[in-house]
Amino acid sequence: MVVTRRQLTNAQWKFIEPYLPIGRYGPYPERLREQFEGVIWRFRSSAQWREMPAEFGPWATVYGRFRVWRDAGVFTGLLEGLIAEGARGEEQTCHWSAWTPQRSAPTMTPQGCASASTSWRPWKKPRRSRKRPIKRGGPEEQNGQAERRRIRRRRKLRLKEALLGRSRGGLTSKIHLAADRRCRPLALVLTAGQAGDSPQFIPVLKRVRVRLPVGRPRTMPGAVAADKAYSSRGNRSYLRRRGIKAVIPEKRDQAANRKKKGARGGRPVSHDADLYKERNTVERLINKLKAWRGIATRYDKAPESYLAGLHLRAAMIWIDDLLKTAE
Repeated sequence: MVVTRRQLTNAQWKFIEPYLPIGRYGPYPERLREQFEGVIWRFRSSAQWREMPAEFGPWATVYGRFRVWRDAGVFTGLLEGLIAEGARGEEQTCHWSAWTPQRSAPTMTPQGCASASTSWRPWKKPRRSRKRPIKRGGPEEQNGQAERRRIRRRRKLRLKEALLGRSRGGLTSKIHLAADRRCRPLALVLTAGQAGDSPQFIPVLKRVRVRLPVGRPRTMPGAVAADKAYSSRGNRSYLRRRGIKAVIPEKRDQAANRKKKGARGGRPVSHDADLYKERNTVERLINKLKAWRGIATRYDKAPESYLAGLHLRAAMIWIDDLLKTAE
């Protein structure tokens, strides 16, 4: 019995094939599908490229084709095209969230929970000494310190380029995403693990684009639902300027500060409680994304490769939804 590792059905391939470029000296169409399925197999199984089964062709060829597609923006274009096809004519309501995938590395700790810690400050701050520090040691020790500082700076620059940062789970990345009411992704932004959620609210919203047959793409959803982490004056004023309904509850400390100011604090912030209940769709979308082991755990060194895998997984979610709707 021959065991096949097919990753796509014929119906799914019909959605993907028009977005794959075939150059003048490019691969044959029959091999093109096998190579694309090899890319899906890699992100779904989180295995190494060298461990790819022979059914998809030589692993070096599949990896090279993936890099060509990644640099050409094929996966981003595929996701945008499917969003335009599936979300056309629907009133969009964005739901916000962010999650941190586990970073896989032999010298890094796995992601997990950490107990909360408190900080304190003494009642009297000691004065800093204005004396210059005394340089101890000879020239060899000073050269060693300079070399260690250079290595630390180079390491920080590498982490910054790879979009990796220190968080509770070690060196990780964070994905900020927006979803619609049908649990489908609309926009994705990749940052370092220590990045805050609220500052990425506007960048994610700017990436929401639904292309139309004629005219400019739609970039303004009807409403935006998010948790208290995104409750800031800047985010609310941005939504108010664009005429987007904000479904974001107010933090307790923000409400207390507003009440202290009295009439200067402004009106109380309200939100649609019934619409806020549907915010669980973005949490369910995160579970769908993490169904692929290569997405739940980041094994890619380059952030472009990991983001391409995210776009590929998001496109497959859209394809499955479009097939269910067609039925």
